Amino acid sequence: MEKEQLVKTKKEKAASGTKEWASSNVNFIKGCIHDCRYCFAKSNAVKFKRKTADNWKNEEVNYEKLKKNFRKRKGTVMFPSSHDITPKHADLAIGVLEKLLKARNDVLIVSKPHLEVTEKLCNHFPEYKEQILFRFTIGSMDNDVLKFWEPNAPSFEERLASLKYAFSQGFKTSVSCEPALDGNTYELVQQLSPYVTDSIWIGLANRLKGNLKLNGHGDAETWAKADSLKKLQNKAWVFGLYEKLKDNSKIRWKDSCKKILQIDRPTMAGLDI
Repeated sequence: MEKEQLVKTKKEKAASGTKEWASSNVNFIKGCIHDCRYCFAKSNAVKFKRKTADNWKNEEVNYEKLKKNFRKRKGTVMFPSSHDITPKHADLAIGVLEKLLKARNDVLIVSKPHLEVTEKLCNHFPEYKEQILFRFTIGSMDNDVLKFWEPNAPSFEERLASLKYAFSQGFKTSVSCEPALDGNTYELVQQLSPYVTDSIWIGLANRLKGNLKLNGHGDAETWAKADSLKKLQNKAWVFGLYEKLKDNSKIRWKDSCKKILQIDRPTMAGLDI
């Protein structure tokens, strides 16, 4: 691995979860229409009785937060972190982003992207390209897989089109393959890499069964697919993927993968130890 990447990943060692990506976050909606089965934000909301498993997909706008102004924050601001930017509320999201960017914040826009939203964001903020990094969540190329785990989110083709569009408009681009949803992550990375300027993050499904249970997905089919996914993405699979991608300077390993790699090969170069 390149020395520059090794230095960068060592600095990231202490962080986990969204803190690996940003120092703070901003949200203005409770719930998300994508209603992903494994969603950590949904499970937290259910656990602390802010939403139920059934009404999570009903997005509730916090209009008080929309009135809020922002100062320059230390580090990168992640927007959003507990919901997505969907077509219905894209204009409201633009309003929040405008305030963040005008305050000179660096913003990481994280989304399972709708193409119309990506186009709207790019066309609205051409002068803020240096402050914006798009990170699109793409965990599989298989639409059947995506449809099962992320039932109301865009197709692979639409997410790829969003990535290509942001790239073509000169924006900084990144991808999150967390969670990786099948065994074809290497092939996925190969297809996405030409349109990524920054990084591709790879991670496993953390606390999968716990999240599924809280999110109302304790049925036999979901449990069987969860078991199959965990069985497929075992330690050997993580090591094999690392060997294939170790020379790709865009690759970043999320904490779920780093834990496996550190425990089993503590002397391997470039593993954030």
